[in-house]
Amino acid sequence: MTDQNGSAGLLAWHFVDEELRDGRQVPSDGERLEHGAPVALCQSGLHASERVIDALKFAPGNTICRVECDGVSARQDDKLVCAARTILWRVEGEDLLREFARKVALDVAGLWEMPADVRKFLETGNENFRVSARAEARELSRNYVLADKVTAAAAAEAARAAAARTHEARATALAAAWAANKARGDAETWARYDSLLESLVEAARTASGDEDEWGDFADELEMEIG
Repeated sequence: MTDQNGSAGLLAWHFVDEELRDGRQVPSDGERLEHGAPVALCQSGLHASERVIDALKFAPGNTICRVECDGVSARQDDKLVCAARTILWRVEGEDLLREFARKVALDVAGLWEMPADVRKFLETGNENFRVSARAEARELSRNYVLADKVTAAAAAEAARAAAARTHEARATALAAAWAANKARGDAETWARYDSLLESLVEAARTASGDEDEWGDFADELEMEIG
């Protein structure tokens, strides 16, 4: 672990796209990336977040990285800046972020009159229901706004966001989480959603590891048979 003055080893989360924001290549797992200049929060340095749901706010892409940060110089509630950052492992978040969006929308299902097609899509992710689910949720959300039913409008908006396919998965997940959190309106929800997202990331990582193990076994078996 680290303190705010910069001792090494703070575990955090960071999202990446095909390249870093400054145009550099995304480092390989285990490769230490150094900033090489003075760091200042939101201005200069390597950023990350201690909670994965906070890192989602700043995500430029859908790849979710578990990172170790050295030389942390400053923190805010949802981010930190450091002098060096190492990716320990990563998972592709396209599918899990969309699953997360559906789950948080279901978390507030009881706060509005959810149509059947909306529920079917949120529970299954079946594309056959997505278009109708988005349209119905959008219409009801607008009606709730006109009726000044703020909680129901936010809950319906979470479903609408989860059913959007024209947006990147990271944007879909964040929009659904924001809306569901607004519908809940309590201090515990954002922390619960952080735990949910982290569990989905860990499950994806485990599944990926299982596939790699099977691939290694299959290669060995093929060599023996050959």
